[in-house]
Amino acid sequence: MPKLFTVDEANRTLPLVRRIVDDIVRGYAAWQDKVHECELAAAGAPGADAERLQQEAQRLAADIEQCQRELGGLGVEFKGYDMGLVDFPAAIDGRPVYLCWRLGEARVEHWHERDAGFAGRQPLAPVMPLVH
Repeated sequence: MPKLFTVDEANRTLPLVRRIVDDIVRGYAAWQDKVHECELAAAGAPGADAERLQQEAQRLAADIEQCQRELGGLGVEFKGYDMGLVDFPAAIDGRPVYLCWRLGEARVEHWHERDAGFAGRQPLAPVMPLVH
């Protein structure tokens, strides 16, 4: 059974989560660039060192995976490289939901049903307080 967060617990965890997610999003952008360089090298771009580029791409991917494991160890779920989206398992009136946060937001202020995803985000204000 996963840890269930209250809004306060999620917000207390947020400084660490924010740093990890920022590392993932920046690392993912760097990985994408490196993969593109690898593709150019594989196509025979002059002066490209395909093996070195491949190793760098693998190192970046390993760093991203490590960050995702750190988030998992905190009990949160990483959901999106493009927005830096994170879900915190929670419950509203005994019903399992996710508290939803994305990089750039100051606090955890949204939630959604477990099967709704980001498109189903709703503000927390009308459903407070959350309990588990």
